[in-house]
Amino acid sequence: MSLSAGFLQGSRGPLFYTLHSTSTSPRCRGVVLVAQPFAEEQNKSRRMVALQARALALDGWVVMVPDLYGCGDSHGDFGEADWQGWLDDLDACLTHLRRTHAGPVVCLGVRAGCLLLSQFAQQRDALEPVATIFWQPVLDGNLFLMQFLRLRVAAGMIGGNKESTRDLRARLTAGESLEIAGYMLSSKLASGLAESRLEAPRTGAVHWFEVVSSDDAGLSVQSSKCIDEWRSSGIEVHATTCTGEPFWSAQEIREVPSLIELTRAAVVDAESGVPA
Repeated sequence: MSLSAGFLQGSRGPLFYTLHSTSTSPRCRGVVLVAQPFAEEQNKSRRMVALQARALALDGWVVMVPDLYGCGDSHGDFGEADWQGWLDDLDACLTHLRRTHAGPVVCLGVRAGCLLLSQFAQQRDALEPVATIFWQPVLDGNLFLMQFLRLRVAAGMIGGNKESTRDLRARLTAGESLEIAGYMLSSKLASGLAESRLEAPRTGAVHWFEVVSSDDAGLSVQSSKCIDEWRSSGIEVHATTCTGEPFWSAQEIREVPSLIELTRAAVVDAESGVPA
């Protein structure tokens, strides 16, 4: 397995990325573009994303894991990022991948990264992934934003500073930036996140994975409703749960090996439907 890193030009500056591939495979089976989670969830998920990228690389896929503007080692500060800019960054990453590697495209989103991929697919008609893989997808950006704001409300209560999510939302709407859990959130990024909703891709099957606490636990009610709606409109959705800890929010870095293997199988399934 080969791991390389580099920078490509994004919408507002250089984007850092890692590229996982293998020289032992007789051919490149295709490319996988990863959209990582939001804020601290990205740091918590890096281990799982890297393990998945290595596993797919060993299967012959080229996997790009970019840091979008203001994230990780890419140019800019988080507080300067905005939602449309991140969508443009994904476009730059996909363009680079297609310029350097042939084969079908698979998209892998993690948490709020699923929202980004969902909107990206709606904006770019030519994306046409053979499969879209969602890890614990966020369905509603507005609800996710409110949950993020509650982190500041909770911290304020401990420190004796009383704030409400309504107050914080009003300040963002007025154009103010807010520091939340160590991240400066701009009004533009908050607005773009709040307006986003998970939508089905135009092409390819959807493989929807959720990590649950026990073997007898099923999908969330909200997820089941969304999946039923997509299926009724003709979207092919494969939904699966696997047992493990919520690695994107756990106090310590966690791994869910079964999720990695299920995702490998989903990519193999996607490739089997591609004409030779």
